[in-house]
Amino acid sequence: MPAGKPADVRGRVGEDDDARGKRGKAGAPVKAVSQTRGEPKRREGRLTLQAVVGDGEGSADRMRSLASVRRAREREREKRKGSQAEQTRAAREVIIPDVITVQELSNRMAVRAVDIIKMLMKQGMMLKINDIIDTDTAELVATEFGHTVKRVSESDVEEGFIDAEDHSDDTVVRPPVVAVMGHVDHGKTSLLDALRKADVAAGEAGGITQHIGAYQVRLPAGEKVTFLDTPGHAAFSAMRARGANVTDIVVLVVAADDGVMPQTIEAINHARAAKTPLIVAVNKMDKHEANPQRIINELLQHEVVVEALGGDTQIIEVSAKTGLGLDNLIEALLLQAEVLDLRANPDRTAEGVVIEAKLDKGRGPVATVLVKRGTLKRGDIVVAGSSWGRVRALINERNEQLAEAGPSEPVEILGLDGAPDPGDTLAVVESDARAREITEYRQRLRREKMVAPVGAVSLTDMMSKLQDKRLKELPLIIKSDVQGSTEAIIGSLDKLATDEVRARIIHSGAGAITESDVQLAKGSNSPIIGFNVRASKQARDLAEREGVEIRYYAIIYDLIDDIKGVLSGMLAPIQRETFLGNAEVLEVFDISKVGRVAGCRVTEGRVEKGARVRILRDNIVIQEMGVLSTLKRFKDEVNSVVVGQECGMAFNGFQDLKAGDFIECFTVEEIKRTL
Repeated sequence: MPAGKPADVRGRVGEDDDARGKRGKAGAPVKAVSQTRGEPKRREGRLTLQAVVGDGEGSADRMRSLASVRRAREREREKRKGSQAEQTRAAREVIIPDVITVQELSNRMAVRAVDIIKMLMKQGMMLKINDIIDTDTAELVATEFGHTVKRVSESDVEEGFIDAEDHSDDTVVRPPVVAVMGHVDHGKTSLLDALRKADVAAGEAGGITQHIGAYQVRLPAGEKVTFLDTPGHAAFSAMRARGANVTDIVVLVVAADDGVMPQTIEAINHARAAKTPLIVAVNKMDKHEANPQRIINELLQHEVVVEALGGDTQIIEVSAKTGLGLDNLIEALLLQAEVLDLRANPDRTAEGVVIEAKLDKGRGPVATVLVKRGTLKRGDIVVAGSSWGRVRALINERNEQLAEAGPSEPVEILGLDGAPDPGDTLAVVESDARAREITEYRQRLRREKMVAPVGAVSLTDMMSKLQDKRLKELPLIIKSDVQGSTEAIIGSLDKLATDEVRARIIHSGAGAITESDVQLAKGSNSPIIGFNVRASKQARDLAEREGVEIRYYAIIYDLIDDIKGVLSGMLAPIQRETFLGNAEVLEVFDISKVGRVAGCRVTEGRVEKGARVRILRDNIVIQEMGVLSTLKRFKDEVNSVVVGQECGMAFNGFQDLKAGDFIECFTVEEIKRTL
């Protein structure tokens, strides 16, 4: 064997027979050499590795290469993986939330993300692995891969927070909830005091109720009636609306010597919108000026028909001062409650509504709650709006500690982590985790609403922004004793806004004025308005050092009037022009060191030194000169020249005077505007 032959054999180890076909001298392929056991045969063709190392027991087929075996094994493995994936896909349930990325969908489906992207590309959607897809697209993809879909939403955390209505067999009769409404100073609180044998009105600033109160009256016969005392001032419309929406009966208090007033009409509309029965109590019947027939006639104008005229509205004549007709009013309320058949289930978890909330120094957030159904107990975990906590104490209107509160019973609760908004629904939940889940979701929603949406700017938006640049704003920080008063103040200030000025509320809340409020006021260059609250000593000292103004108010009338006055001062004054006279230019003289001087004759009215002038040529204004500073008659400087007389005038900066021009003289008066 030649010396180069073994090297040639070694160089061919591991090659595939398919790629290494035998070729003859002319390059044509030749048949592979095969041997059969026991039959020696002459070797043909080129020497191969099989021929050299073979033991003579090879099969009739060619030996497969290592690479070919690996490819076959890989194909088999892919087939097994595919069959397992098919089996898994058929049994998988994919949960799809409101927002999901391609990667997250891939993980939940146990499918490669590239396969999902390929499918979306076929649908004409070019997405990356971290892009967000909508719920419908995600459901389509999961269905195409053979999965079943379960769609969920973030709002599902509130499912079960308010239970379904109770079965009538589980309910018992509950006390009626009565809202007392009416105009300012018509005697609402005094009438309630007469029923409660208490004196609440004497402690109210200005003699008006400025926040809502909830009281329960216990009658000698054992019956109970819950009263909600609502403010009568125009600023408290939202509070009166809440009072009508949570009550069963509305008592409309009308002064017999005053008649139907604007807030009386508003209360009628609130009761009608809430579809609540109305009982009219004509108060102050002890006065000589009392005229109940006039009240009946005025109520007819607003579609309130009393029983005496064939209607369905009861009218009771009462006097909070002498106690006249109070028994008749209670009897009418109990009769109306019996007709309504008010019932609730006390043997269940409590649900109610927040009437009022405040921050009390020493006690923290305090919420006045009206229980609607169920029994609220001390130690229950409650959620009210975006606040939650464990009830540490239940206190009624008599300042008594209670172990539990049943349906239609108003109580103050302590233990919340913040002051909820009036009107928020309150309910008992089973655990701290459930309470946190609900409140975190609601707080997130509130933050998202406060963030302005980012998107394409339309022409309308651009125009509104240009108009806003001309808008003058008065920044304010408002702190009050209760949330309802804050809401009423903000609502009243919003009504004062015009296209030119408005009050912008930087921050508002219930509780005392703190150092953080002063720091915020300094940063925003705004005053602090305190309504029935005071600043702490540290906050007062900081305000004095930083030059921050703090204004205190006890009556909402004064607060609104003061802010109205400030906003009025921010309005641009009206400029009123008053015509004085005209002068015709007869001749123009060039005088050295002075310029051109117009020799004029006053043709109409008079010309005054210090008045404003404009030059007209062919009845067209060509120049407005400002103030006339030089006015001479002959050689003397004079203050005014009347009609028919001649005078000389000089204008600085304007030399294009011609004979025949007219000089119009006028004054401008600035008039202050008010809201």
